Amino acid sequence: MQDIPLERRIPALGVHHKHQPKRLVSLVVFLVAAIGAVQFANPVLERRPFAMFMAKPIPQVEPSADAFGTSGEVLLKFSMPGREVEYPLAVHGDPAMLSYEWIRLGSEKSSTAARPLRGDKVVSPMAAGFYRLRLVRGDVRRLVDGLTLAVLVPFGRKEGDMLNGYRIGTYLGERLSGRRTPPEGFLEITQADLGLQITKHLKVSDFLTHDSQDAWPKYAAVSPRLLDKLELVIAEISSWRGSDIPVALDMDVHSGFRSPDHNRQVRRAARDSQHQYGDAADVTIDANGDGRISVMDSKMVGLAVEIVELKHPELVGGLGLYTSRRSGSYVHIDARGQRVRWRG
Repeated sequence: MQDIPLERRIPALGVHHKHQPKRLVSLVVFLVAAIGAVQFANPVLERRPFAMFMAKPIPQVEPSADAFGTSGEVLLKFSMPGREVEYPLAVHGDPAMLSYEWIRLGSEKSSTAARPLRGDKVVSPMAAGFYRLRLVRGDVRRLVDGLTLAVLVPFGRKEGDMLNGYRIGTYLGERLSGRRTPPEGFLEITQADLGLQITKHLKVSDFLTHDSQDAWPKYAAVSPRLLDKLELVIAEISSWRGSDIPVALDMDVHSGFRSPDHNRQVRRAARDSQHQYGDAADVTIDANGDGRISVMDSKMVGLAVEIVELKHPELVGGLGLYTSRRSGSYVHIDARGQRVRWRG
């Protein structure tokens, strides 16, 4: 190999160092352009880390105090399918960019697409059933506890006497003009729903018709005004005994909703009974706390009803005291809108 003089090798090295920075700059420019092209084609790669960093948690939310009726103890909101309904919320934080979805009772999956939360009105699901509200912000979700939404089955779904295999019967308003309009809709009740609290003292099962039908689901009309009135009566009695003494409320065997079909079979029942509209209940309350139901209890309950109607005239209705040995001692309470009194 021929020896190269030292003075010729040094300039060669100098030329190499002189052009290397240009090549590095070109390489960097190429890489930046390539990354930019990829990000332009898929901008999520750029935004996703920042979106995750900027996402806000969902604030603490619960139903506001006026969401539970006049009594403050009604735990159920009623709605027809797909209808806008008031669902007032107390939001402790920034409500911006909150959405909501509905979760059917007993499930964790969403039953509806998320909708933006605007004010105190929400749109109910299209399918009948009991639902919980879940708030959504980005990928974060939070259930709102304390208030259940009941989406009713419209009365128009009834075909003749039947509703989805369950015998309801026929209302007088279906046959005779000028009679009371039938209920707008019915609760659809499965066996899993029976234990659901719809007020502080009442469950779904308290309003089932006590007939012999084995069909499920079952159906019942329930008036939110009646629920409020019953809870106010209990609160009135509680105030006499002291708030630290619990009041037991038991529903009579003929209480709650009665389908027209079943009402015809009840001895001495009114032909167009308020029970058929979910607007009446026959109740027994141990008002004096002696551990048994007596005539004195019924009289005390009757007095409580009178006081509640004086305080809340919008809940005026019927009051019937039943104190016979044959039927036992119980009280009929309804919220029909006019004052009616009787003894049985």
